[in-house]
Amino acid sequence: MVNLAKPSDSASTPIIRADGVVRTFKVGTSSIEVLRGVSLEVQRGERLFLCGASGAGKTSLLYTLAGLEAPNEGNVYLGDRALYRLSRREQARVRNREMGYVFQNYALLPELTAHENVVLPARISGASSADHDRAADLLKMVGLDHRLHHLPTELSGGEQQRVAIARSLINDPEIIFADEPTGNLDSATGTEVMSLLLDVVAKQNKTLVVVTHDIRLSEIGDRRLELADGKLVS
Repeated sequence: MVNLAKPSDSASTPIIRADGVVRTFKVGTSSIEVLRGVSLEVQRGERLFLCGASGAGKTSLLYTLAGLEAPNEGNVYLGDRALYRLSRREQARVRNREMGYVFQNYALLPELTAHENVVLPARISGASSADHDRAADLLKMVGLDHRLHHLPTELSGGEQQRVAIARSLINDPEIIFADEPTGNLDSATGTEVMSLLLDVVAKQNKTLVVVTHDIRLSEIGDRRLELADGKLVS
């Protein structure tokens, strides 16, 4: 097991810590180990990029860190809380209130406007008028205040991802997870969206964990870790 945990001040607790995470998938009668005892730490406010070839395990690692897929072995800690020892209800609350997500395919509901899509995570616990105002402010922050009432089909790919970035921030989470956020965009738009994402999380004082295959984009983060065959490598 390779441990590439970032050295940290003994007085500070990492916001995320993975401890010996193993993920195994069944394919027919065979088992494929996609994560092999991964351990790492992410510090508060850090912008961490996870890189690697297709099939290296980077998306599986991100989903495990983000509370979306439980490990077969090991655990993920948020501060001093073991994420996968929490009840399912508490895990769902953590995902909704403490984490935000940006996906490669945007994951916008086609029947909702940009503003309605941004408000959506807040509606789980009952959106207030303040949430609606915050959604409008977030769309303005990502340069889409003129697109509040447009449907996703009326937006470009770059604009849809901007909506997704705004949506990830609606509940003021501590951590933003982004899975190949520029994967469906051309190079110029991808660079623009990634720069916006980094700028937004810096202004909002968030921690960011990004999966990308684009080494060029990963160089603008604080730290880059590479995965190969389900392990972290230097």
